[in-house]
Amino acid sequence: MLQIYNTFTRQKEIFKTIVPNEIKLYVCGITTYDYCHIGHARVLVAFDVITRYLRARNYKVTYVRNITDVDDKILARANENNETYTELTKRFIRYMHEDEQALNILPPDIEPRATAHIDDIINMVSTLVDRGAAYPAPNGDVYFEVIQFEAYGKLANKNMEDLIAGARVEVNDNKRDARDFTLWKAAKAGEVSWDSPWGAGRPGWHIECSAMSTVCLGNSFDIHGGGPDLIFPHHENEIAQSEAATGQKYANVWMHAGAVRVDNEKMSKSLGNFFTIREVLNKYHPEVIRYFIIMSHYRSPINYSEDSLQTARGALERFYLALREFDQVEVKPLSSLDAESRYVTRFIEAMDDDFNTPEALAVLFDLVRDINSQRNNSQHDGDEQAALAIVLKSLGNLLGILQEQPEAFMQSSALGGDGLSSDDIDLLVAERSQAKLDKNYQRADEIRRELTEKGIILEDSRSGTKWRRATIGSKNPSEE
Repeated sequence: MLQIYNTFTRQKEIFKTIVPNEIKLYVCGITTYDYCHIGHARVLVAFDVITRYLRARNYKVTYVRNITDVDDKILARANENNETYTELTKRFIRYMHEDEQALNILPPDIEPRATAHIDDIINMVSTLVDRGAAYPAPNGDVYFEVIQFEAYGKLANKNMEDLIAGARVEVNDNKRDARDFTLWKAAKAGEVSWDSPWGAGRPGWHIECSAMSTVCLGNSFDIHGGGPDLIFPHHENEIAQSEAATGQKYANVWMHAGAVRVDNEKMSKSLGNFFTIREVLNKYHPEVIRYFIIMSHYRSPINYSEDSLQTARGALERFYLALREFDQVEVKPLSSLDAESRYVTRFIEAMDDDFNTPEALAVLFDLVRDINSQRNNSQHDGDEQAALAIVLKSLGNLLGILQEQPEAFMQSSALGGDGLSSDDIDLLVAERSQAKLDKNYQRADEIRRELTEKGIILEDSRSGTKWRRATIGSKNPSEE
């Protein structure tokens, strides 16, 4: 039975859908004013894996992930760049999609943009004002009155007294209470705006998600997710304004990915340890980044470091080496795999336990061990070995890895090689083969040493020489 940790109740719960076998999932997306960073990658990959697995378990999933395409940061950046906010957001939305594609992140079913739902946002704010949960202020803003919502603070486990004592807000005489938050912002001179019952303005950030999620999924839906920094105040405010507007429970389960740290420090531009997805892709193969993210449980903090990425790279190399002698491995859906297989059973048990990807990956390592053990056994059954390879590839596919042909992965320039291209290496390998035919063993040895020093491993066999880019600590078979 599938169990999911619910941030709201702070415990694992047996998951029950509102509609049998259907799941409505909303995840807070990107504010598109800059490149996506490794923290965004963590959330995107986590919910991609979750969605893949839920669908593999035969749930009909409607996955909604919004785009924030108007807010203070976007307008400020557009002003700095001397461009329109639409030009800015269009560019960074394209970059975001490119990053997602590189990391093998499937697109959501619905990707609403805030500016396309202004009427829905105005209607929700109007409902809140009519119900006495919000009030227009003299300055043209509209605020949600927190005191009117008794359950405020439950998601973040905060009480009202702590909130007022620790309120980090600017003095604002237009608010009735320091804890009240903005639903509608009055337009400043020259700022983009839309007409509303309270004058020209634009939405507050929190109300955007409430309007988009309820329009796309209904007043109540199964799962709401996002990054750890959104629990308070963003998700807390979403609950308050949504439930005050509809009178219904907003989301049944709240899921939050863990934070990303860099060399055990908080990731921050001011600390100089801030990495965009694109920067990391320039150094590492996309599957290495994806594996690095899923080798920790989605709720756990992860530490971005060179050592962690090398660990991920080495793990993937082991998987691809196990698959190397199988030319075309069929990827089967989970329902088509042998349900009695101990590998499949353990994989499902791990993923049913709050999407425990580290345990799921442990199953893949056991598959690799058994494939290699059979290969080294002179009595091995080739058909059984091929069957294990299908299971390995299929389970890896559910995690979004093992998408390449083994040779293509192991020869990828993103794995290293001191700047040598595949063509460069092929030429040197061919020269070495000719040198051996000419009995020029000194030159053949020189080429091997040259390639080894540059992180290229050569593997000689009766059928010829194969090569691959080495992970740290890899050795030539002849040296083992």
